Amino acid sequence: MSAIVPSEAEKRLKDAFIRARGYWRPWTEFLLRHDPSFLDLYARYAGHPASRGFLSEKTVELIYVALDGSATHLFQSGLSLHMRLALEKGASVREVLGVLRLATAQGLQGTFAGLSILGEEMEAAGLPPVERRLSTEEQALKRRFADLYGSCEPFAELLLERDPDYLRLVCELLEGSGEKDGLDPETGLLVEIALSACFTGHDATTLRSAIRRALRAKLDPNAIVEVLQLTAHLAVHSCSVGIPELERVLAGIEGSLR
Repeated sequence: MSAIVPSEAEKRLKDAFIRARGYWRPWTEFLLRHDPSFLDLYARYAGHPASRGFLSEKTVELIYVALDGSATHLFQSGLSLHMRLALEKGASVREVLGVLRLATAQGLQGTFAGLSILGEEMEAAGLPPVERRLSTEEQALKRRFADLYGSCEPFAELLLERDPDYLRLVCELLEGSGEKDGLDPETGLLVEIALSACFTGHDATTLRSAIRRALRAKLDPNAIVEVLQLTAHLAVHSCSVGIPELERVLAGIEGSLR
C-alpha cells in the first residue's frame, strides 16, 4: 500500500503546528487527515500564550513538566517529551528535579484542606484548641511557614498545636534544596501557580497563596497570565489518548467487514 502524499496545504499546516507546539505525533497526523481545521485551531490556541514572550522557552517547558508529572495527571509520554524539550532549552537536571519536588509537595493541598475542615468542625463541636504558650522555636516555625506560604493559615496553626515536627518537615519540603543550580525562586512560584490552577488538581487556597507570593516577589502579572493559560492545554490529552483509540476502533470495524 503506497504512502499518502501530503498536499502543500497539509505540509504548511504541519510545519505551522511544529513551530507552535514543538512536536508532531501520530494523533496530530490523524487530525491532519481528518480534521485539519481543528488541528490548525489548536496550534494557534495552544501556541498563543508562549508566543507573547513573557516566559522563556525553558520555563514554558518546565511548566509542562510540572503539569504532566503531577500526581493528578501523570501523563508519561507528555512528561518525557517536555522533559526532553526543557533540557534542550537549557534546563539543568537539578531544575527538572526541582519541578518534580514541587509536584511532590502538591500532595499537601489535600492535607491543608482537611486540616482546615477539621479545625472548623472541632470548633463547631465545642472542642477547644490546645491552650499552651508557644516556645521560641515554635514561634520561629510559625513565622517560617508564613514566609513560605504567604500567611500562617488556621490549618498551620492547628498543625503547630498538634504536630509541630510535621510542620517543620513541611517547611523543609516547601523551601527546596537551596542548591545554586536548582530551580530559582521565581520559576518555582510559577510552577506552584500552575500546579494549583490546573483543572486536574485545582486548589483555590494554595493558588491564591502562590499568586500573592508571586506578586510580592514582583513577578510580572503577564507571566502569571501566561502560566494560567498554559494549564488549559493539558486537556488536549483527550485527543492524544483518544485519537489512537479511535484509530484502533476504526481498524477493528474495517477488519470485521472484510
